[in-house]
Amino acid sequence: MPDKFIVNKNYNNSRFDKWFKDEIINIPNSLIQKLLRKNKIKVNNKKIKSSFRLSEGDEVLVFNLSNYEPTNLKKKIQYLPSAKEKKGFENFVIYDNSDYIVINKPRGIAVQAGTNNLKNVVDTLKKTKFFDYAKPYIVHRLDKETSGIFLVAKNRQTAQFFTSLFRIRKIHKTYLAVVKGEFPKSLKKMEDFLEYFEKNKKTKLKAITFIKVLKSNNKYSLLELNPKTGRKHQLRKQLYMRGFPIIGDQKYKLNKNKVIKDQFMLLHSYKIKFIKKDEKFSYEAKLDNNFKKKINLYFR
Repeated sequence: MPDKFIVNKNYNNSRFDKWFKDEIINIPNSLIQKLLRKNKIKVNNKKIKSSFRLSEGDEVLVFNLSNYEPTNLKKKIQYLPSAKEKKGFENFVIYDNSDYIVINKPRGIAVQAGTNNLKNVVDTLKKTKFFDYAKPYIVHRLDKETSGIFLVAKNRQTAQFFTSLFRIRKIHKTYLAVVKGEFPKSLKKMEDFLEYFEKNKKTKLKAITFIKVLKSNNKYSLLELNPKTGRKHQLRKQLYMRGFPIIGDQKYKLNKNKVIKDQFMLLHSYKIKFIKKDEKFSYEAKLDNNFKKKINLYFR
């Protein structure tokens, strides 16, 4: 008798091979395709391809499942937050429901674990009460040193929804930044082709940002930034290219050798807006006290 599985809503519209590896057993794609060709796996009692898109409620039959061993993978090291850190994250939550959570990400914490970033938002959220019965899905980026609004989906369906909104530019984000120099009030828009390198291949991607000067003097400017595209380091790069680097940015700065101790990057994701099922949603993330102190110091 074959083993029977039912596809849940988290994998609605997902590829079959992705679902199979995640939910049943992690075996090579070549073996999955072979089993499908030989009718050892069927969906709704029909023969399918590995690229087949599943729907919630689909019935999957797998013959002789016990004959296969999962592929050995290196176990991913996860960050284990302390009880104090988990409790502290409750203070960062702006909004929470069964589909997604909105937090005010503190600066200095990476979104995901990396080579030099063991401590991260995703692994910490996993261990909080907000994800007792859910899994975090990342739908956009926020640099480690950038604070502010960060949206995390709790199921695959919501993640796909937000990802599609970001792709068609229907999620509107507003940032606050303090830059070096007196930014010209006449400059309302930055439009560039930014260079990126991936596997030694150079690409150029269009980047568009709208700007409003909120405060300025001959040394500093406080800017409101509305990116219309979502390129990596977009705001930091565009401002640096025009000679107005963000204060505290250690990568895009005019004096490459100068290091200012105790100076953090003054870039904050302040607001996010979108429409879901004809309803408008808007969330704001307050500046922390240290950011406020810098603004008061530079513009007193």
